Amino acid sequence: MVTEIDFTNMISEEEQEELKAELVKLEDEIATLRQVLAAKEKHLVEIKQKLGINLMNELKQNFSKSWHDVQTTTAYKRTQETLTQAGQKATAAISNVGTVISKKFGDMRSHSLGYSIRHSISMPAMRNSPTFKSFEEKVETTVTNLKTKVGGASHTGGSFEEVLSSAAHASAQSSVVGTRLPETEEELQC
Repeated sequence: MVTEIDFTNMISEEEQEELKAELVKLEDEIATLRQVLAAKEKHLVEIKQKLGINLMNELKQNFSKSWHDVQTTTAYKRTQETLTQAGQKATAAISNVGTVISKKFGDMRSHSLGYSIRHSISMPAMRNSPTFKSFEEKVETTVTNLKTKVGGASHTGGSFEEVLSSAAHASAQSSVVGTRLPETEEELQC
C-alpha cells in the first residue's frame, strides 16, 4: 500500500520561505528570457525583410539542401545507375525492333518481285500510306520520349530513316558483342 507523504512538514518554515523566494526569482527570469527571445525574433524578422529573405525563399533553400542531401546518398546513386542502365537497354531493344522492321520491309521489297502487282506495294507508296506514317510517328515519339526520360543522347526527333539507321548501327555493334537478330522470315515469326 502506497501512502502519500507531505514534504511540507519535513522542511522548516525558513527553508519553505527560501524555496518560495527562489521560485519567484526563477519565474521572473523565465519571463525576462521570454521577452528577450521575443525581441530577438522580431529583430531577426526585420533583418530578413531588409535582406529580401522571405518564407518562400527559405523553403526553397531548405528544399534545395534536402534534395542535394538525397542525391548524395548511396541509395539514390544506385537507383539512378539502375534506371540509366534500364533506359539504355530499353533504347537498345527499341532500336533492335526498328532494325528488324527495316529488314522485314527490305525483305518484303525484295520478295515483292515474285508477287503479282495487285498483291505488292512499292516502298515509296508504302512510306506515303497513312498507316506507315502513323507507325513512323509513333516510333519516333517513343524513341524521343525514352531518350528524354533516360537522359541519354539529346536527339530531339529525326526522321524514321535516321532512327532505323541508328538502330542498324546499334544492331551491328551488338552483333559483334554476341547479340543475334533473326535473319529469316521463320525466325521473325517465332
